[in-house]
Amino acid sequence: MAEERDLTEQSVRLAVRGEDGKRLDVFIAARCPDISRSQARRLIDEGLAAVNGRPVRASYALRPNDFVDVRVPAPEPGAPQPEGISLRIIYEDSDIVVIDKPAGMAVHPGPGRAHHTLVNALLARYPDLVGTGEALRPGIVHRLDKDTSGILLVARNERAHADLSRQLKERLVEKRYLALVTGRLEPGEGVTEGDIGRDPRNRKRMAIVEGGRPARTAYRVVERLDGFTLVEVAPSTGRTHQIRVHLAGVGHPVVGDALYGRRSTLVGRQFLHARRIAFSHPADGRPVEFESPLPADLAGALRVLGAKTAS
Repeated sequence: MAEERDLTEQSVRLAVRGEDGKRLDVFIAARCPDISRSQARRLIDEGLAAVNGRPVRASYALRPNDFVDVRVPAPEPGAPQPEGISLRIIYEDSDIVVIDKPAGMAVHPGPGRAHHTLVNALLARYPDLVGTGEALRPGIVHRLDKDTSGILLVARNERAHADLSRQLKERLVEKRYLALVTGRLEPGEGVTEGDIGRDPRNRKRMAIVEGGRPARTAYRVVERLDGFTLVEVAPSTGRTHQIRVHLAGVGHPVVGDALYGRRSTLVGRQFLHARRIAFSHPADGRPVEFESPLPADLAGALRVLGAKTAS
C-alpha cells in the first residue's frame, strides 16, 4: 500500500488498497500510528483530511483507489499549567462556571500558544478541573474565538461535562450573539445554512465547502445604522468561525473581521459578542440563563454610529 510523506508540508498521502468500505477515521488511525481515532476525527472535522482532494465526513466509506491526504499539525504543547490570571465570573457552583471572556484571550493552549489562555487561568482557580474533559482543554465544553468576547460555559466535573456536551450535541443550549455587520442586511430576520470546513485555498480560514460539517445560523436585525446593521445571531450548531463565515457568505462580514472581511477604524477587533446562554443545569435539570453586557469597545463603536442600542 503506497504511502508518500512530505516532511516539508507535514502531510501524508495514503492510497486505499483493499480497504474499501472502511470508515475514514478508522482508516487514518490504522495507517498513522501516532494518530488515535479521536484525533483522526478532529483532523477531519477541521478540514485537515480529504479524500481525492475533497473534504468528507469521518463516516465516509472509502472506495477502491481513493487517495487520502492528511495534514498533521505541529505537536500541541504539554499539559497546560495554572497561571494567576484574573477572570470575570458571572456564576459558579460545584458543577459549572460561567465566564465573561474578554476579547484577546484564547480559550485553550495550542501550537505556539502555551500560556495566558482561559484554561491556564481556570486551572489556577479550580485545580480540580484536571481530568475533566480533554487533557489540553479541561472543563471546556464549547469555545469562543480569541477576539470574540462574552459568555463561556465551563464544566467543573466529568458528570457535568458529559451532560453539557450532550445538550450541545442535541442543540438544547441556546446561544445569542450580537454582531455588527457591514451594509444593510435584508430581510429583517432569516436563516443561513451551509456546510463548513477548512478553506482549501487558505488553511487559516474556514469556508462553506462541499463535504463540510452542517451548520445553521439564524439572525434578527436589532438596529439599522448608516452603512451597518446590528444583528442578534443564534447559531444552532457550533462550527469553527461559524457566525463569521455565514455572515461573510451572505455578503455582510462582521465589522473588524480581518480574516473574512476587513479591519475597521470603528473597533480594533471583530464586533462579535456572546451576550446570552440558556441551558438545563447538569445537576438537576432546572432551566438557567446568563447574560453578558456589551463590552466598552463595542458599546463605544455603537455610540460613534449613533445607535440606540449601546449596552
